[in-house]
Amino acid sequence: MKKIVRLFGFPTLLAALVLSGCTKSFERINTDPDALPDVPVTNMLANVLRNTASSFGGDVDGYGTFAGYIVKIQYLDYMSGLIPTNNTYGNRWYACYYNITQLNDVLDRTTEEGNRNMRLVARLWQSYMWSYLTDGWRDVPYTEAQKGAEDKGSILKAKYDKQEDIYPAIMDSLKRIADDMAAGFGEDDLGEGDFIYGGDMEKWQQFCNSLRLRMAIRISGVSPDLARATIEEIAGDPAKYPIIDGNGANAYLYWPGAEPYYEPWYDNGYVGRRVDNFGMSDIFIDHLLETEDPRIAKVANKASDGEYRGFQNGPTDGPSNLALISFIGDKYMNDAAGFTPFFSAAESYYILAEAAMLGYNAGMSAQEAYEKAVRLSMEDNGIATADADTYLAGAGKWNNTKERIWWDQWVALFKNNFEAWSLYRRTGIPSTNYPSLNSVYGDAHNDQPFRLPYPNNEYLYNEENLNAVLGNVEDFVWGQQMWWDTRTGVH
Repeated sequence: MKKIVRLFGFPTLLAALVLSGCTKSFERINTDPDALPDVPVTNMLANVLRNTASSFGGDVDGYGTFAGYIVKIQYLDYMSGLIPTNNTYGNRWYACYYNITQLNDVLDRTTEEGNRNMRLVARLWQSYMWSYLTDGWRDVPYTEAQKGAEDKGSILKAKYDKQEDIYPAIMDSLKRIADDMAAGFGEDDLGEGDFIYGGDMEKWQQFCNSLRLRMAIRISGVSPDLARATIEEIAGDPAKYPIIDGNGANAYLYWPGAEPYYEPWYDNGYVGRRVDNFGMSDIFIDHLLETEDPRIAKVANKASDGEYRGFQNGPTDGPSNLALISFIGDKYMNDAAGFTPFFSAAESYYILAEAAMLGYNAGMSAQEAYEKAVRLSMEDNGIATADADTYLAGAGKWNNTKERIWWDQWVALFKNNFEAWSLYRRTGIPSTNYPSLNSVYGDAHNDQPFRLPYPNNEYLYNEENLNAVLGNVEDFVWGQQMWWDTRTGVH
């Protein structure tokens, strides 16, 4: 409730962000139209966090389809917008670079002495944005990005860096931030712009180290030494490198629930009157039913006949009766003041469970970490302890396999669909996933997209650099797999 009340300052803060650039001096407007010299940095942080949540939290289909959760049940299309445009995925590309630019401005305008905490969070969120970019598009402008200004190099057309070079660089950045946080926080207050943790720097520290876990396990199949060193450093010194270990520290942004700041899925569905555009995927509902997973009551609503029922991905025709397909659960779509997730405590422990399976010193056994992850996910979904116990004694029982971890992690990641898509691309779980049944490419591809399409503006204005990587791309979203995606037989 504390978070929700805090967010009612959202409209005021954003209005201040705009109004702080206003002036009664017409001459000043004419001479310096883009200057916002008096904007408090907390307002800039608010803008970046809101932009991140609205840009990446509204993926009802898209990533939800890629991950095997959600499908369209009317207004069907066979491409899901997977062509180079400046809409949808292009806007998310721009949002990442915009947020990084805004945070660079925060860093340029502050000093370590007076704004240590703000600078730590700005650097951390930049690293998160970079991780999102490379996990979405693989090779992206990195080392030459953000250098268009004369004092930064005047590089207007940035080269593309390889993901295998970007990943260690981001992880090194996160390591330095983690060490800086461990050395002590500053005295400055992040202000009302911290819509996630309300200025609690210890929770930001947990988020930092949890992001390190996420990136480390993702590269465990291609860079095992770096992965192991990172995870064992964190697990071996929880006082210095704390992780998100309870749902009270989840990196969730809760929305005000008042116009125009509704939670994005609610805004897309109930406000936009498009709630029946989206149904639950057949593979997701089938898995939840087969495993008698009590989380089904939260992630999905029953169809009009009282049954849970999913639908296929991308058939030629939609269902004859939309009401006979389960819609997205009220917890996730019918809450104007709902949340956009970035990281949960459950994910921390699924990662530690897999790390233990790989032989890393994870600070606990794989079974202990797995069962803790499941219970945290159940708790986060409001599932009774007795029901969690029944699940862990039944189909969810630990069986000493990585697949058991991955299947349950897939369920737990619902709504954090981008991460679920990454889990699928790395592990092949859910193994029942399949591409659109009605693709413009016919049978050329047997899998969900490997990547996102580069924006059309990159084709128009950065063509020479883009062409250097397009040789690895097929039909915009297939071709070369992510560096950390070692699956075979997919195309």
